[in-house]
Amino acid sequence: MMQDKYRNRYRVAPATDRLRRQIATEAARRIYGTLFSAPGERPTDWLELAGPNELYVAKRQAAAVLGHRIRPGDLPSDSEVREQLIVLDRDCRRDSDLDEPVPEPAHDAAPLSLADHLDRFTIYKMRLLPLESVKQNRKYHPEGDALYHSLQVFQLARDVRPYDEDFLLAALLHDVGKAIDPYDHVTAGVEALRGAVSERTLWLIEHHMDLLDAREKPLPARIRRALDASEYLDDLKLLRELDDAGRVPGQPVESLEEVLGYLHELETEGYLNE
Repeated sequence: MMQDKYRNRYRVAPATDRLRRQIATEAARRIYGTLFSAPGERPTDWLELAGPNELYVAKRQAAAVLGHRIRPGDLPSDSEVREQLIVLDRDCRRDSDLDEPVPEPAHDAAPLSLADHLDRFTIYKMRLLPLESVKQNRKYHPEGDALYHSLQVFQLARDVRPYDEDFLLAALLHDVGKAIDPYDHVTAGVEALRGAVSERTLWLIEHHMDLLDAREKPLPARIRRALDASEYLDDLKLLRELDDAGRVPGQPVESLEEVLGYLHELETEGYLNE
């Protein structure tokens, strides 16, 4: 009982969105200086040169430098730091004589999007890799982490829709938001993927929890109308079935690299040569 007296007094407050951005920006600044000897000298995969350990150390150091005590779970995600690395790289290139100047965005321009700067398969990998560290409630997900679940759902989707790229991407990416915002993973996932997937894929991800929620209570009328009016409702029902089925402990799955390779073959229509 004695410790309860002090628990609230010394509890670390949850990180705000503003604080997370500040930490992500400072962490990106620290990492950027170690990646390049000079602006412009960068390999094509430079965003992946800093691994999870380097990113985590940079985030902890950034929080300390900014004078904040913050819980590890409230630190910005690796993807948030990489987004700030893109911003920093853009600014450095603008100031450098070695590269063509980057035009200033208009004042009413949309916020910076990863999809404007990176190959979409790089974005998919960036969004999926953190899921391996997302441990899920064993009651609902006895299979384990969120990446393993996603690979299972993708494999099931490929069995029934092997050439439907939009649907396969929805199956693979439906839970990426869990590594960004565990309290609202659907909204987080949609915003993280906007511009990198089709509107059909985005719609399926945006609504993939609705049919599950409908088992517990009636859906709000607005959502029900949106589902009934959509030409993708049958796809959503199938995705819901596969999401439920992709929860088998020990189920063999392909690696993330193999899965992305398959999707890349669909894009290039390489499967037509088989």
